[in-house]
Amino acid sequence: MKMRQSTQQFELAFEQEAALERRRRQQLRQRAANRSRARRIQRTEQHGTVAFGVLVAVLTLTAVAVVVVMFETLAWLMA
Repeated sequence: MKMRQSTQQFELAFEQEAALERRRRQQLRQRAANRSRARRIQRTEQHGTVAFGVLVAVLTLTAVAVVVVMFETLAWLMA
């Protein structure tokens, strides 16, 4: 009787430990997935910011080039 009870206690403790370990592994997987998602979002936002900066720079340079060429052409026509 005592042996059976200690075996049952051992099995119960093992099941509880296994359940606790499964829960811990699931939490670790969830945290890793959250970190991965956060890094992906950060990279996307950073890429968007850089792309917007490049777009603004290119549009500014285009406007400056058009103005310079326009006035050069006007000066050439007036001469």
